[in-house]
Amino acid sequence: MSEMDGNHDGQKPKGVFSTLMADGEWLYLKGEYKKAISSYTAALTLKPGDKSCLVGRARCHLKMGLSENALQDAEASLKEDKSYFEGLYQKAEALYYMGEFEFALVFYHRGQKLRPQVQEFRLGIQKAQEAIENCVGSPSSAKLEIKGDLSFLQRDEERAQPSAAVQHLRTDRKQQSQKTPKSERTTKQLLGEFYSDKKYLEKLLEDEDLVKGRTKGGERLQDVIQSCLTYLDTCTEFWSQEKPVCAQKRRRSGNPRRGAPPEPVQFLLTSLDDIDAELTSGNAEASLKKAEGVMKVVRGWSEREVPNKRELLGSLHSCIGNALMELGDMDRALEHHHKDLELAEECKLPDGVSRALDNIGRIHAQTGRFSLAIQFWEKKIPEVRGGLERTWLFHEIGWCYLELERHEEARAYGVRCAAAADDIADEKWQMNAHVLVAQSQLKLGNVESCVSHFEEALTRARLQEDTSAVPVILKALDEARRHLPQ
Repeated sequence: MSEMDGNHDGQKPKGVFSTLMADGEWLYLKGEYKKAISSYTAALTLKPGDKSCLVGRARCHLKMGLSENALQDAEASLKEDKSYFEGLYQKAEALYYMGEFEFALVFYHRGQKLRPQVQEFRLGIQKAQEAIENCVGSPSSAKLEIKGDLSFLQRDEERAQPSAAVQHLRTDRKQQSQKTPKSERTTKQLLGEFYSDKKYLEKLLEDEDLVKGRTKGGERLQDVIQSCLTYLDTCTEFWSQEKPVCAQKRRRSGNPRRGAPPEPVQFLLTSLDDIDAELTSGNAEASLKKAEGVMKVVRGWSEREVPNKRELLGSLHSCIGNALMELGDMDRALEHHHKDLELAEECKLPDGVSRALDNIGRIHAQTGRFSLAIQFWEKKIPEVRGGLERTWLFHEIGWCYLELERHEEARAYGVRCAAAADDIADEKWQMNAHVLVAQSQLKLGNVESCVSHFEEALTRARLQEDTSAVPVILKALDEARRHLPQ
């Protein structure tokens, strides 16, 4: 009897969802986006709200030019987990193609801070900044570019609400620009040199003939000008919390704090971007030097000037630790990542805790201290939110157990890895998971199961046309078959 025939309780077979997801991915790769959307939609009827499925469908919508549909799917994928980085990327992409470059920039930055190793976020930041400059158009107003995610120095992630702001802009942009709790004098003090840009844009908005025009890309000039004004209003609100006017007056009266730059927020955002850029480009020494220099500056500030000073110090310890890892100085790297963990726990920052546990586990695994790697990585499991990260983590823990010849535990984590990979329909990790289970089963003497898992891994490798993995798995499969009973 087939699985379908045996399913009398009305539920869909367990494998149908994974099949529909795999079909959607395959159709997407072939460029058949409409059919892929149908597959993802069918999969969502089985598992409503599945994050990976929503992200997959969002990608297809974008390819078809349906940016608003893509935004809806991306936001739905973030409903339960606002730090789901695949969803953040698709949301940023949708906003970018809708012409909401400032809000796209915010989400590209947020994603990069969660997953600095994902190159797409860096490229997104670059193209969003360039788009903002191109929209403004003149050298004087090009000063409007303010690099960085404005929510970076905020603990309350909902303070800015860029998604809600996008929806509000569609219905009443003019009302949004006029909504400011600050007096004109206060706004002028907070914006500084940007205040003249703000007044100039407001004057342009009054020119009815001008605002009816469109850019070369087809965008209404009214929308472009209004989005820039909204961005400056967001900056005003943010800076009012980060650098109160009373503090500015005190500095002007002759009591400046030595060593603190005039714009701490901008200094930090630029510095952290530079540190990450150096490491990403392979220049670990320059990244280390910059991070250590910025740390000296931040340590000289009071928590009154920078309320989340300890959180920033944790990020800098993480940057220094990562640079030291690249340079091979594992002992010093470990010290900095432990300091990052300590500060994240003090500040009650789940993402910071997860980041530090991840890095500490990596160092122990790379230096052959597999028991310690497992210890820290297993602490990380409750902090994991994304399906891809969960899959990777289960695989690495299982691999450590395999190295320790604890084969039962290795098999258990291999099975968990396979299930997690099925949930996100990632064939590469499905292949890796089946290889891990196969190796564990062979050590446990379960040869038939071992062969079965190697065969499954081989199928996945061939579907991906992975020319490096196929011969390796074939060789392992042949050796395993020799142990089958004759």
